[in-house]
Amino acid sequence: MARGLTYRQAGVDIDAADRFVGRIKRLAKTTHRSEVLSGVGLFAAAAKIPKGYKNPILLTSADGVGTKLLVAQLAGRHDTVGIDLVAMNANDLLTCGAEPFLFLDYLSAGKLASIDADAIVSGIAEGCKRAGMSLVGGETAEMPGLYPDGDYDLAGFAVGISEHKRLIDGSRVRAGDVIVGLESTGLHSNGFSLARRALGIGKAGSRGGRLTTAQRERLEILMEPTRIYVKPVLAALKEKLTIKAMAHITGGGISGNLPRVLPKGAVAVIDRSAMPLPELFREIRDAGKISETEMERTFNCGIGYTIVTTPRDADRLCRFMGLRRTPTRIIGTIANGRRGVRYAR
Repeated sequence: MARGLTYRQAGVDIDAADRFVGRIKRLAKTTHRSEVLSGVGLFAAAAKIPKGYKNPILLTSADGVGTKLLVAQLAGRHDTVGIDLVAMNANDLLTCGAEPFLFLDYLSAGKLASIDADAIVSGIAEGCKRAGMSLVGGETAEMPGLYPDGDYDLAGFAVGISEHKRLIDGSRVRAGDVIVGLESTGLHSNGFSLARRALGIGKAGSRGGRLTTAQRERLEILMEPTRIYVKPVLAALKEKLTIKAMAHITGGGISGNLPRVLPKGAVAVIDRSAMPLPELFREIRDAGKISETEMERTFNCGIGYTIVTTPRDADRLCRFMGLRRTPTRIIGTIANGRRGVRYAR
């Protein structure tokens, strides 16, 4: 009797997926905090609320890595995009003063065997360790016909926790406050569609093709993972440094993100001369003949996270962050005006 069609013949290898989940379990356990009761394997993860909270609230976020994945494919390097995935979610939670707590990932590909899934999840585990989060579950999906071999997508979902009365929402921001910028480690995970177009990435070489030494060096710079600001910022909060508002500078740059945490009647005045604008950003600007305004509304331009504080605590906050290997600088002030961002020389 002829054997019928199998799921594996249709392109989905359940056995390979089960083996991969086993490897994920081992990696996930290395990230688990003491509050985790059950993680990868069951239909849902379980965790206790950390001790010390009197009136805890939960915060949630979801994000991805975007077209940086195309750069990873060209570079043939997939161990840092997992760090990016965690960073994009953890840094978002942090802006509310939350302690990032639990993380779940979604990894989808045409064929699991055609991607470096182990490197991707190892990066996620590393990101969780840097953020102090527990990797407790997720989903791995093989979808033949939807993704070509070698292509994949990533999404992340995170839970944070905060004391209700300590929630930071920007409502205390006032004219005269100071904006402190925490430096980025490159593009992070935003603006890659414009960066690739400006730099000609995808034309100079193709995935699996031979790249020049200069092209490989550029790809390595672009693959620098997103800085995770969790530990130094949480330390600053515990030190009771004045923090009135925080913004994670992602797609839209400072112009698109800082206003989200400003009250009505407050405008952020950014000193362009105080912005670091590292060499990579200048190269993208010059190669694509990109205007100053377009750069500022697309990229972080060297500042990946902002904190609004008082004039009294601004210098102290910069020193505090610097001692924790997070270069920080004063980049502007808050003034009265229509809510938004204004750049000044």
